[in-house]
This record gives sequence, structure tokens and C-alpha cells, in this order.
Amino acid sequence: MAQEPLDPSISAPELKRQRRRLRFILQIATSAALGGFLFGYDTAVINGAVGAIGEVFQVSSGDLGRAVAAALIGSAVGALAAGWLSDRIGRRHSMVVAAGLFLVSAIGSALAQTLIGLIIWRIIGGLGVGFASVLAPAYIAEVSPADQRGRLGSLQQLAIVVGIFLALLFDYAIVLFTPDQNPVSMVGPMAAWRWMLMSEVLPAALYGVLVIGIPESPRYLVQKGLPERARAVIEKTLHEPAQQVIARIQHSLENTNHGGVRDLFDQRSLLLPVVWTGVMLAIFQQFVGINVIFYYSSVLWQAVGFSTTDSLIVTVITSVTNVVTTFVAILFIDRIGRKPLLLIGSVVMALTLGAMSWTFAGAAVVNGAPQITGAASVVALLAANLFVFAFGFSWGPVMWVMLGEMFNNRIRAVALGLCAMVNWMANWFIARTFPPLLETSGPALAYGLYATAAAISFFLVLFFIRETSGKELEDMA
Repeated sequence: MAQEPLDPSISAPELKRQRRRLRFILQIATSAALGGFLFGYDTAVINGAVGAIGEVFQVSSGDLGRAVAAALIGSAVGALAAGWLSDRIGRRHSMVVAAGLFLVSAIGSALAQTLIGLIIWRIIGGLGVGFASVLAPAYIAEVSPADQRGRLGSLQQLAIVVGIFLALLFDYAIVLFTPDQNPVSMVGPMAAWRWMLMSEVLPAALYGVLVIGIPESPRYLVQKGLPERARAVIEKTLHEPAQQVIARIQHSLENTNHGGVRDLFDQRSLLLPVVWTGVMLAIFQQFVGINVIFYYSSVLWQAVGFSTTDSLIVTVITSVTNVVTTFVAILFIDRIGRKPLLLIGSVVMALTLGAMSWTFAGAAVVNGAPQITGAASVVALLAANLFVFAFGFSWGPVMWVMLGEMFNNRIRAVALGLCAMVNWMANWFIARTFPPLLETSGPALAYGLYATAAAISFFLVLFFIRETSGKELEDMA
């Protein structure tokens, strides 16, 4: 984490105080971002267990897919509920609730004796994912100084992709301990696939312990009429005099009703313009097809000649690429701003997705599956990895950062909750529509549609997105 520039004329005690403040901000932001880790871990850990679940409960692939996707229902509901709840009981207490949801879901899923039971516990885990997707960006935005808010907010996305990677790694590692490398096989008192799901208990418990110890958001405290408690937090986190910040927050809340979903609506355009902007950001982050790359990447890799085993290894490597590229966003998001990163990302994603569509359009079909050879296979591989790279430094982290800061104090939590819910619904839509597209028209059409969405996203950002870098939250529309 890059530190703020320090004036050489500053006295040694003041310099020490500034460094102490930076360490404290990083500590509490990292604690909140651990919810993002569980967000990524929970959504990925099920992958290694899917085959075993189908075998144990003897269900069709279609029923199994719907069971796994059930968590997305919980995620959408949890995202919407999180905004409302955090305005009632606070950001910190809501994160404790999220930790509890992750914890009971992990235990219940691991011990489930029926598919219906597993689905119920997965929905509860989905509620936790929805909570985490809202609470971390909202909290980090509200405790961070304006000049560090982008870097600190990007910790959410970094935590998500690290969670995905470690979940995939743990799934692979636990299978290695089985006698026949079969997830159904026993490892001690439980089958390997049950250990995969149970592994979430440790990070969930750690998350709960850490968030209990962080301070409440000063914006929430002022909103609830607790300025003195807010003052104590502001003095530890922000550069400005506490009273000046409190006065600005109070002014932003004057003569307004806050915390209600009804405050998001506008008589002329249904939703407030800024909420429409957030909704569009949430939709297009998924409509570029990023999760298709992760959910169905084996289709691509096998098309260019990789075996099933090798394609799984490449998928893990791709997740590592996603982790590394998030650091690019952390380095540049406060230096060049959110909007330039989104624009660059849109251009690169449109070009790379277009290249993937072109390669598959010219692919030969062998036994009903596309096969890419020669130079086209190299283009497809490079394009797929460049696409992940572009998403990793732009739309992946930047969307969450902007959703955490683009709304004013009156509507921030509920607006972020609505946008996160829309994001999960878009995620479900893309995941459900890709298989039939693949079956009826092949990957060329699907990647072409995602390329079109990426191109549209460029103009959305260019004409409708306002730069939020360096602005105080009280200056937002």
C-alpha cells in the first residue's frame, strides 16, 4: 500500500502520528475486506465438490446445477437486505451477522444429508456473500481518506480473487490426501468433499473476530446522532480536523430522510440518475462475460488442444493472473482515477473478446466441439488471458470502489445494496444463458455478444460516469 506524501517540514511526533494513522486504516480496511475473501471462497469452494455431491445424492446434472446456483438467490437477497440492515444496526454489526451466516452455512453444508438440506445451507451462505459484497465497499469508503480510498477499496476485489484462488487450491490439496484422489473418498471422519465445504469455518470465524474489533463507520455514527463517537474514529483515520468532517456530514444529512429504499426512486426516471448509473455499472461488469471465463474456461482450453486435467491447471493459473492484476488497480486507481481505468479496460476487453469470437467463428467442429489449431489457437490463448488481465485492473475492482463512494450519505447503503443485487442477478443470467448459447450457436456468438457489451460499456463510462477520485463522500450527488 503506497503511503501518502509526507511533508519534510513536519515534526517527528506528527510524522509518527501520520504513520500510525495509515497503519490503523490499513488494519481496519483489511479486516472488512476479509468479507470479500469469504465472498470469493464461498463461490469457488463448491466447484471441487460438485461431482461428488451429484454422486452421493444421485441427482441429474441439471438438478445439480440448479442446486449449486441456489447460492446466487441468497446472494441477491442478501445484497439488498444488507443495505437496509446496515442503516439500522450499523456496518460493523452487519458484518458480524455476515460472518455468522458464513459460519453456519459452512457447517450445515458440510454435514448435509440430503440435497434439499444442502440447498438450504447454500442459500444461507449466499446471504452471507450478498452481505459481504455490500458491506466491505461501503465501510471501507466511509473510513478512508479521499486520497487513499481507491487503493483501500480495491482490497475488496483483491480479497475476492485471493479467496477464489485459495478455495481452488484447497479443493485440489484435499483430494491429494484421498487414497484414490476421489472427492467421495474418506479423509478421516468425513468425505473429502465435505472437508472442502467445512474449510470455510476457519476464515468465517476469523472474520467475525476481526470485525468485532474494528470501529463503526463515522458516517453511520453521525447519521445516528453520535458525533462524539464519530470524532474518536475520525481522529484515527482522516487527515482533516474531526469537527470539520462532522459538520460536513451533518450538513449532507440535513432535511433528508435516509436509509429507505423509497429514497432511491425518482418520479421522472423511476430511479435517481446516480442510481441508474450504479445499476448500469453493476450490469455491465457481468455482461462482459468474466464469469463465463471462470465457470466454463475448460471449454476454451480443450478447444485449443488441452486435456481435461491440463485445462483445470490452466484455470488455476488464470485465477492467479486475476490476483496479480488486481495489484495494478491498487497502484494506479488513486493516481490516474477510476474513469480512465474503466475506459482502458473496456477497450482491451472489447478487442480481446472480439478476437476470441473471431477465432471460434473459424474453428472446425469435431464431434460436436470446436477445435482451434495453428495461429488461431495462440490468438485465443493470448486474448483470453489479456481479457482477464484487463478486467482485473479495471472493471473488477473499480466497480466495487465506485459503488462504495458514488452515492451520498443519505442513500449509500441502500443504493449499494440494490446495485449489488442487480450484479448478482446479471451474474446468474450470464451463467444460465451461456450453455444454451454454446449448444445452439457455438462460442463465437457468445463471445461476440460479450465483446459488444464491453464496447457499450466504454460509451457508458465516457458519457455517464463522473470521476470520484479525490472527492469527499459528502460531495457526491
